[in-house]
Amino acid sequence: MSTDLDTDTATAQALFQSYDGMEGLGGPPSAVRQASAADRAQDILRRVYPGFAVAATIALAATWLSQQYAAPVMLFALLIGMAFHFLHEEGRCIPGIEASSKTILRIGVALLGARITVSQILSLGAMPILTVIVAVTTTIGFGVAAARVLGLKSRFGVLSGGAVGICGASAALAIASVLPKDPEAERDTILTVVTVTGLSTVAMILYPLFVTALGFTHIQSGVFLGGTIHDVAQVVGAGFSISPQTGDVATYVKLLRVSLLLPVVFAIALAARRGAGGGATGGPPVPLFLVGFAVLVAANSLGFLAKPVVDGASVLSRWCLVTAIAALGMKTSFKALAAVGWKPVALMIAETLWIAGLVFVAVYGLHPGAGPG
Repeated sequence: MSTDLDTDTATAQALFQSYDGMEGLGGPPSAVRQASAADRAQDILRRVYPGFAVAATIALAATWLSQQYAAPVMLFALLIGMAFHFLHEEGRCIPGIEASSKTILRIGVALLGARITVSQILSLGAMPILTVIVAVTTTIGFGVAAARVLGLKSRFGVLSGGAVGICGASAALAIASVLPKDPEAERDTILTVVTVTGLSTVAMILYPLFVTALGFTHIQSGVFLGGTIHDVAQVVGAGFSISPQTGDVATYVKLLRVSLLLPVVFAIALAARRGAGGGATGGPPVPLFLVGFAVLVAANSLGFLAKPVVDGASVLSRWCLVTAIAALGMKTSFKALAAVGWKPVALMIAETLWIAGLVFVAVYGLHPGAGPG
């Protein structure tokens, strides 16, 4: 016998099964389609609110814990979200969880563009720019090749290589949103975020000791830290633990890596569409959140965005991404993560060592003024 819960769940899943773009909802029930725009908006808000409220509350709790214990906020959001996995099996919360893990996520990624300007990138000089481009592209390629050797899907190699090469959890979320969907897609995304966050925290502790022991200059240290550590927050922490100059250089190099999110995700989205047979995947040819990212980079580079606007966009982006991570956590169970085995973790460790080795060679042997001293 069908229950109200079954009906709610089926309706919610039908409503949000095409919720893959920022432009709106796909496939609403016929009764909702016939209603006025205001009624539709009110109905959507009523459906989305419970799940979104839970995800936002988890984001608040994770932020507080992160501030109290100086630990990665993304990791807290994931773990707390996974503890509430049962809510994704209950009809009222499904729409809001789906909206938070997709649309809120894409808004957060788009807003990252407000942190970047072309002048920041060009101020680094040619060698750091070339180093970062080579490191990011080869890390993704290495991830795909190593995934095949380990018997994993190439999809996971792209996802993990992009997360390690570009900007950790944010890159993992952005890349996952344009990759072809399969039954393990969300589990792989969560695993990537958990692992890359843990590796980034370890790197934040060990890498400053490493470059100090080698006697790298402040500029060399900044290029190495910014070019190798996965998440922005850990780059800032590691850089400024050495000196303000190292922190500034590390931050700029890291923002250069973040700026590569746009071309990399666009290329992956284009390849995914071609692999699926052109327009078979649906949606716009260029994901709208990438357009938003590019527009904000251009606007900030041209000086159209005042500093309060940039700061506000950065804060809002952070909140969106933490909320999306909490929602993704609610969609994943500990049992599903435990079933993946050691190979994905080993792959990400290998990718981390790969990018660290490349950047070390560039800083030590190729960067102007390189060499300990």
